[in-house]
Amino acid sequence: MAVFNFGSINIDYVYKVDHFVAPGETLSSDGYRAVLGGKGANQSIACAKAGAPTFHIGAIGALDAQMLTPMIDANVDLSLVSKLDDVASGHAIIQVTPDAENSIILFGGANQTLTSQHIDNALAKASVDDWVLLQNETNAIAQIIDSASEKGLKIAFNPAPMTNSIQSLPIDKIDLLVVNEIEAMQLTETASEHAAKVALKAQYPNTNVLLTLGKQGVMFLHDQKEIKVDAFKVDAKDTTAAGDTFIGYFLACYTTLENVESAMRTACAASAIAVTREGAAPSIPKMDEVSTFLSQRT
Repeated sequence: MAVFNFGSINIDYVYKVDHFVAPGETLSSDGYRAVLGGKGANQSIACAKAGAPTFHIGAIGALDAQMLTPMIDANVDLSLVSKLDDVASGHAIIQVTPDAENSIILFGGANQTLTSQHIDNALAKASVDDWVLLQNETNAIAQIIDSASEKGLKIAFNPAPMTNSIQSLPIDKIDLLVVNEIEAMQLTETASEHAAKVALKAQYPNTNVLLTLGKQGVMFLHDQKEIKVDAFKVDAKDTTAAGDTFIGYFLACYTTLENVESAMRTACAASAIAVTREGAAPSIPKMDEVSTFLSQRT
């Protein structure tokens, strides 16, 4: 089983601030770093560190190619990543407050350059046991879903950031949908977590749903089944890649362990470790660290 992740690669410009900047305000930063990020890159690194063979499909500006080192170090296959001379890399401006909350502005750049040939070349390498992983930071989402579905591949989708375009996607072809409570309410046009759960089950009866609940943990929904796993309590420093770490670890473990609750618990542990560290990709732990963390909490 391998994961083919059609995902973003961003350069994250991270600023430590006392509070999120307000309209018309000029705010001094207490710290600055430029690191590899993007939901796609983060999730690929997490998948690979959790032990899944991972192919990343995407693009980056050629001048920023050296920023791919964390993906290389995690053994992510980058043979399907284009390095473009005439397009700027995707990037994010991230504000991080002392209580570890973050605010993010995205620029798509090279992440919006996927072509039909790029997609077809990638899927030609996939076999029926493989998974396609998607987020909403690249172009051609609907095309990838349709093509992967026609090939008989399983599809996991994290529709973040949530936009109006999500409503028009063929989500009924998705095998695993990963949303937080806000995204779930936006997707189903409901006003509460409970109503969103009911609507998700009704609208997508054949889709497994992972509903992430922040400090409250995560819930797995399928048909009438609900499995809840609590989050681990840690002293958080930066929550930037927490969700991406969870998704990558869950998918890698879910596809190998075939035990939903165990995969959820392992992913929660990986996410808990990540939030105790600064940065996006640099915060994602290795599997041996996650195993040690879990052994200390049993």
